[in-house]
Amino acid sequence: MTTVFIAGSISISRLDKQVEQRIATIAGSDLDVVVGDADGADTSIQTCLAEHRAARLTVYCGGETPRNNVGNWPVQTVPTTAAAGSRAFFTAKDREMARVSDVGLMVWDCKSTGTLSNIIELLARGRKAVVFINKSKTFVTVADAGGLQTLVSAMSDHRPRQSRRQDQTQRPHAGADAEPAFARGLNMPAPDSASLIRATATAWRLGGLRRYAPNPPYGPNPTVR
Repeated sequence: MTTVFIAGSISISRLDKQVEQRIATIAGSDLDVVVGDADGADTSIQTCLAEHRAARLTVYCGGETPRNNVGNWPVQTVPTTAAAGSRAFFTAKDREMARVSDVGLMVWDCKSTGTLSNIIELLARGRKAVVFINKSKTFVTVADAGGLQTLVSAMSDHRPRQSRRQDQTQRPHAGADAEPAFARGLNMPAPDSASLIRATATAWRLGGLRRYAPNPPYGPNPTVR
């Protein structure tokens, strides 16, 4: 059975009609759905799924009870040793949803490193994500490093001009193919792994993907969102 991981940026409280249509299609299909319990996009996604009478859905949360469960669906708690309320505490459930899913549907504000990290989690497991870029109102299918680079470009385009100039002065030279410490553990098939690592490195520099920060690489207690 195919499982869809639906998530989005916490800054997005209202879903675009195009996203609602996709969610309606998923709700009416023979698919399992996993969704988080956060405010913002997670709650809006839950509301849309409830409106379309989605039944095969599980809400993932880090604590004993979810912060939001609009449809009173079954709940999967994800144990973690991270401090309650910390970024790592809430991110543990995202990693688990990526692990159990076959594909992702993400709603992204071009800034959220949490949503971007979910996409990378899926890529690292050889799975794709369909990403709605909220700024441009377009869908992008991210199945490889090229798709991730498209998102990185969108992320860069929405940064302040001065920050972009600073980033250009810090950019590593194009021939630097050595695997950075923070990217080890991304088990993408060759030859895509090197490209994915470079794209992840760029995203990390632009937005602070601390899940992939050095020591530990791809470690058990990520700190995103």
